[in-house]
Amino acid sequence: MSELKKKFYRDTRRGKVGGVCAGIARYFGWEVWVVRVVAITALILMGKLTFIAYIAAWIIFDKEPATTSHGGQVLKETTTVERTSDGRAIEVKTRVWEAGEPPKEALKDIQARFQQMEQSIRNMETYVTSSEFKVRQEFNQL
Repeated sequence: MSELKKKFYRDTRRGKVGGVCAGIARYFGWEVWVVRVVAITALILMGKLTFIAYIAAWIIFDKEPATTSHGGQVLKETTTVERTSDGRAIEVKTRVWEAGEPPKEALKDIQARFQQMEQSIRNMETYVTSSEFKVRQEFNQL
């Protein structure tokens, strides 16, 4: 996987207060709730220092531009990304705190897609072996 340069942005779309925790979660590929729990724990234990650091991050870091997509981020080696035939990426998380789809859900999604493809192929085979197909071929040759 090629190393792309990634930049930290506040994710105001998924954020609750300023988007700092959501931005950290997106940057590292973690779940937002884990970063929020750590931030709240740090706020309880270190109070003013955490509050000042959060406000500073809110002021210093830019909002995520509308053109930046989450799909363009560099993923850790522990995260598996599979591309489907329609171009959609399935990001499977390998650890609980990482962002992505749990393996069981990804497997169900992939199985459902394979069943749709199999049904489509069966329909094509049924049509090609039918007498209707032969009649249409004869008309097309006239």
